[in-house]
Amino acid sequence: MTRSTICLLSILPFTIPPAMGEDRVQSHDRTDLAEAVDAFVDRELTNLFSYYKHLHTHPELSLREEKTAARIADGLRSAGYDVTTGIGGHGVAGLLRNGPGPVMMVRGDMDALPITEETGLPYASSVKTTTDDGRSVGVMHACGHDIHQTCLLGTARALAELRDKWSGTVLIVAQPAEEIGSGARMMIEDGLFDRMPKPDYCLALHVSADMPAGSVAYSSGWALANVDSVDITIHGRGGHGSRPNRAIDPVVAAAHTITALQTVVSRRVDPLEPAVITVGSVHAGSKHNIISNKATLQITVRSYTDETRRILLDGIRDVAVNTCRAMGCPRDPDVVIREDEFTPSTYNDPELTASAAGVFARVLGQEHVVETKPVMGGEDFSRYSRQLNVPSLIFWLGAVRRDTYEASRRPNAPPLPSLHSSRFAPDPEPSIRTGVRCMTAMTLSLLDAPEK
Repeated sequence: MTRSTICLLSILPFTIPPAMGEDRVQSHDRTDLAEAVDAFVDRELTNLFSYYKHLHTHPELSLREEKTAARIADGLRSAGYDVTTGIGGHGVAGLLRNGPGPVMMVRGDMDALPITEETGLPYASSVKTTTDDGRSVGVMHACGHDIHQTCLLGTARALAELRDKWSGTVLIVAQPAEEIGSGARMMIEDGLFDRMPKPDYCLALHVSADMPAGSVAYSSGWALANVDSVDITIHGRGGHGSRPNRAIDPVVAAAHTITALQTVVSRRVDPLEPAVITVGSVHAGSKHNIISNKATLQITVRSYTDETRRILLDGIRDVAVNTCRAMGCPRDPDVVIREDEFTPSTYNDPELTASAAGVFARVLGQEHVVETKPVMGGEDFSRYSRQLNVPSLIFWLGAVRRDTYEASRRPNAPPLPSLHSSRFAPDPEPSIRTGVRCMTAMTLSLLDAPEK
C-alpha cells in the first residue's frame, strides 16, 4: 500500500443494511451461485496456492513487473479473456464480454517492495536487485500484492467458468506501480478507458495485517486518505560553529519550521476533520562544528477532502516562508509539492458498500464481516472511480493465521507484523479462498442474470 503501513483501527460490529440492487440480486439463485463458486474454489485452490507461491518467491519492484504481468496475462488468456498488455508500463487488462448488462471492473496490484524478507517461509523471496540509484536491495511482497494477484486471477477464472449464470462484461485490471502511487494514473493516461468499455462499478481488495484469515472488513464513505509529499529546502549562510553570529543557521530555522508546522493541523483545520502533517526526514550539515548552507525537510501530508488538502498544503508553504523570513534567511525556502507522487483519497460508495456488506455476510457468515474506521494510508485505486465518476469499493481481506491472531490479543502480547514489515507473512490458503469467494460473489451480485 502506497508509502504507508496500513493499520486497521477499532474493529466494530456491524448491522447488514438493505442490499443495493436487491431486485438484481434476487434474480439470481443465491444458493445455486454460492455452491457453484465454492465448488470452483475447492477445485482450484491447490493451483491458486501454487500460483501465489511463485509470485511470492519471484517479486518485482514498481515499474519492473514484466514477468508478473506476463504471468497474469497468460492466466487470463487461458480463461478466455481478450488480453491487452503494456498499458501504462506493465499494466494488463483482460476483457470478458458475456452479453448485455453492466460492466464490472475488478483490479489487483502487482508490485513488491525493496525489503529483504525475514519470514522464514520455505518459499520466501531471496530476490535481490539494484535500484535506479545503484543500491542493492532485497525484494519482497510485504504488502500482500501476491495475494491480490492470486485473488484477481481466481476471480477471473471463476467468472469465466460461471458465465452461464450472468450477463454483462467483466474487466480485469492488473496494475503496476501502486507502491509509488503512479500505476493507476499511468494506465489511465495510456488510454485504459479509451481501449476498454467504461465500467459501471470498480472493485478491489487489500490484505489486512490485523485481521484473521477468513474475515473481511469495510469502511463506508472515506476509506483511505489523500497522500502528498512535500520537500522543503531552507537556505542559510554557512560558517564556523563557534561563530554563529556570523552565519545564518538553517538548522535553527528548520527546527522552528518543524514546530510551527504542527499548528497547521491544530489551528487551521476543523478539529473534526482528519488531517496529518509528519516530517519524516531532516538533513543538514556534515560535521559538528560546521554551520551548513541549507537544511532539507521531507514531509508526508494526509487528508480526506480536497478542501482540507488545500488548507494543509497552503499552510505548509505559509509557515515555511514566514518562519524563514523571521529567522533572517537570505532567501525564501523552496517548497515543492510532489504532484507526481500525489495519491487521491479513496471513497467507498455508501450504497455499493451496503450491498457488499450483505453479500459478504451471506458468503462468510455475519460474524466474519466487520465494519472498520477509515485509515490515513493511501491507495491509488481511487483514481479509477474519480476518472469515471462511478461507484467503487475497496475492502479489507484478513490475512493473519487465526492462532497467531488470537495469541496477539492476549495481554502484553507483541504486535503483529505490519504491512511493509520484513516479517509479514499472510496465511495464504484461507486468505485466497476468502478473497476469491467474496470478489466473485460481489461481482455476480452486480451483473445481470442471464435471460431465460
